[in-house]
Amino acid sequence: MSDAQWSPGPRAGDADEFRPVLDVVEPARQRRLTVLFRLLLLIPHFIVLFFLEIGAFFTVVFGWFAALALGRLPGPVYRFLAQVLAYRTRVGASAMLLVDRYPPFSLSQPPDHPVRIDVRPTRLNRLAVFFRLILVIPAAVVQGLATSGWSVLAVLWWLITLILGRMPRPLFEATAATLRYEMRVSAYFSLLSPAYPKGLFGDDDLSVPPGQPRSATRPLVMSTAGKALVVLFLVLGLVGGATTSVTRSGSDGDDYGMSAMGA
Repeated sequence: MSDAQWSPGPRAGDADEFRPVLDVVEPARQRRLTVLFRLLLLIPHFIVLFFLEIGAFFTVVFGWFAALALGRLPGPVYRFLAQVLAYRTRVGASAMLLVDRYPPFSLSQPPDHPVRIDVRPTRLNRLAVFFRLILVIPAAVVQGLATSGWSVLAVLWWLITLILGRMPRPLFEATAATLRYEMRVSAYFSLLSPAYPKGLFGDDDLSVPPGQPRSATRPLVMSTAGKALVVLFLVLGLVGGATTSVTRSGSDGDDYGMSAMGA
């Protein structure tokens, strides 16, 4: 990801529509002690993210008006939103047990950190910018289902990683796919990318041309077991959402009945 300046030109070898990339170095082993206390250790980062998200929200609003006028995000706006996205992704990768290394308190991307994102500034279609909030809804729903489904069994994934001292490959694939899709939805919503979020079920091995950087998630070639876990995440997210809606409807009905009896 370029932190220097905004440039509207594509890079040599890029596809016609560059989609944000998540690079994760798959750890061979993880320290069980850090896995055990992972969420507690990340509390300071969650606090920092809370304030960064507030700043990012107002920056996105300003960026939306600027993109409508200019057909792109202004350089400082782009850089700040990209840095927040990278920071959020590093913290998310640690929270989801993809990496063992503690994320740094830095908006810039450390060159030696095992989690990096690649977003590249480009021209934006003003019509797509204008309707961005509506266009992102389908992808946001899918992302919400996948993330919620992963969270339903988060304790199980935590126990597996704690016992084995590593995350099994299919689980690593499915978790990385979920985090990457969440990152892509955020990039699309915040106008960092015009490319609609895709790739929840991984990539083809040929999606990265020879000679370009590769990692455990670039390309993210998923096994059948990994794809099955993603389906499980979606199903659990859907069931959890339906259960919550039914419970809430029942509660509202009971409250209405009690109010009517009181009246």
